[in-house]
Amino acid sequence: MGEIDRADDVRAVEALAAARKAMLEEIRKVIIGQDAVIDLLMGAILARGHCLLVGVPGLAKTLIVRTLADAMRLTFRRIQFTPDLMPSDITGTDVIEEDRATGRRAFRFVQGPIFTNILLADEINRTPPKTQAALLEAMAEQHVTAGGKTHDLEPPFFVLATQNPLEQEGTYPLPEAQLDRFMYMVKVDYPSCDEERRIVRATTGAADPRATAVLDGADVLAAQRMLRSMPVSDHVLDYAVDLTRATRPSDGTAPDFVRTCLAWGAGPRAAQYLILGAKSRALMDGRHTVQCADVRAVAPPVLRHRVFTNFNADAEGLDADALIQRLLATVGERDERHYARR
Repeated sequence: MGEIDRADDVRAVEALAAARKAMLEEIRKVIIGQDAVIDLLMGAILARGHCLLVGVPGLAKTLIVRTLADAMRLTFRRIQFTPDLMPSDITGTDVIEEDRATGRRAFRFVQGPIFTNILLADEINRTPPKTQAALLEAMAEQHVTAGGKTHDLEPPFFVLATQNPLEQEGTYPLPEAQLDRFMYMVKVDYPSCDEERRIVRATTGAADPRATAVLDGADVLAAQRMLRSMPVSDHVLDYAVDLTRATRPSDGTAPDFVRTCLAWGAGPRAAQYLILGAKSRALMDGRHTVQCADVRAVAPPVLRHRVFTNFNADAEGLDADALIQRLLATVGERDERHYARR
């Protein structure tokens, strides 16, 4: 597929925006509120990214993912991560089988729960690094290795990992390099008072609503290909790169508050995800062009787990989100004169 300038591509973008609207209507039959979270998850799937979801228990994180899978007619599995979970419990293992006719024995690979379209890795920080690595390898390579053989995962493949921000005892925090594998870190907040009343009323009655599928796996793969072919202008791409470089204290373009408050900043993968997230936001809105506003909209979930504060920020009560907002107010778009000089 070429650039989105042909009539059939324009219709495809409009159809995707209509499908997103229909999906939201179906998901809202089950999920009350959390529209921003749902939008980010949908956008990450289109961008072939994975999400780390952070929120206290009881905020319907599992239900959101299961309902999203239903609305896309994708397979869904959930793994509860525990300290005794082994890598083979995720990826699968070889078992010995005997052929009754010949009496010969041979190994057969039994697939683990990772062989699905959408995988919920619940409380990923409660399992040791070796088991975490088995999941993260699959996220990066789209396959698993067992018994010296490689087994491909069927696309689309999307991992949603959750962390409880309150309980830290007995946990194994994800290293920074592994955090960088996640496109978004999505914060799930408490519902509003009105939303909470509606949740309680809906979940204490006899009704059991279900979401009807709007898309299927083939539709999702087609949308992913369309997103990759979507053009991005130089000034939007430069804005994403400038924003990423400005998070690094050692970079000459970094503002003074970055050098004072951050230990280190985001790597190149952040700029990639800023562009992919901006593309997905434009597509879901039915737009054929990506704007700097789209980059700004996805900057917090892309950057908050890629910038790390130091003791100066902690002393001032500044977290990553506060510094990202200050960064967005500081780093501007390049004007036309910059490109006229080329």
